[in-house]
Amino acid sequence: MSRVLLPRSVARFNKVVTNRVQGIWAPYLPPWAVIVHRGRRSGREYRTPVNAFRSGDRLVVGLPYGADSDWVRNLIAEGHGGVERMGRVSRISNPRVLGESGADELPGPARCAVRYMDVLVADIDRAI
Repeated sequence: MSRVLLPRSVARFNKVVTNRVQGIWAPYLPPWAVIVHRGRRSGREYRTPVNAFRSGDRLVVGLPYGADSDWVRNLIAEGHGGVERMGRVSRISNPRVLGESGADELPGPARCAVRYMDVLVADIDRAI
């Protein structure tokens, strides 16, 4: 099965337009969440709406634009960040990108998704 990545032009449009709208309701409406991360060079705090679900003490996020997205690179470089999900704020740590080879680490629905795209997995530490 081949990987399906959305075009970078869609990612740029979403970053400028769609994410601003989604950022309003994403922290409260599952399966949406907001990843809070710091820029690698600027140190500025960013908030990125994503589709995410919890599996035990882990957060699983699909990466439809691939692992080279800025927010993914920022989160991995920092080694931790935050997530706002279902009205709660939590810290996340140990972020890592899994492809098909890491599928056994994932619950059932994510194992299906990883056939088509990479996923980011992070440990949920605690509520802030």
